[in-house]
Amino acid sequence: MIRSLDGKTPVIDPTAFVSETAYLVGDIEVGPRSSIWPGVVIRADSGKIKIGAGTNIQDNSVLHADDDAQIGDNVTIGHGVICHARTIGDGSLLGNNSTLNDGVVIGKNSLVAAGSVLNENKVYEDNALIRGTPGKALGTVKERHTELMLRAAASYVNRISRYTESGLGHTGQSVT
Repeated sequence: MIRSLDGKTPVIDPTAFVSETAYLVGDIEVGPRSSIWPGVVIRADSGKIKIGAGTNIQDNSVLHADDDAQIGDNVTIGHGVICHARTIGDGSLLGNNSTLNDGVVIGKNSLVAAGSVLNENKVYEDNALIRGTPGKALGTVKERHTELMLRAAASYVNRISRYTESGLGHTGQSVT
């Protein structure tokens, strides 16, 4: 469901895919070739949430922010992620069931391990390998991590046509 709030309606690029069971409300921008999967909630009632190109937000994830939030290009947000972050850098991956609290900044090409919990206002550099509760940068991503992150983002871009050709989801439209 795509809904307006306070005169702000989600803007969805014509090449993007939004599942018919996702809920998007408020000042949201979804970039080209991005995909929003079943059960996702994106609530932009306190600031704009901008989602870059080629980004995928997987089943049952929740995005909200107390101020503007920027999700970069080719980002993978895994299943069941709670993302209250301010910035997610290009090419990053948030593992399944991770939680990023208010104000978190993730640099480009970073990996947040599944189940990690990142405390408020933490800032992580580019290429950070982040794991734990609370989340700590344990070094930098390796080549194998980078390959995994690139494959994950590309695989979801490739799924868009399969779903749209089957008549599933909303594409390239804003509905009030």
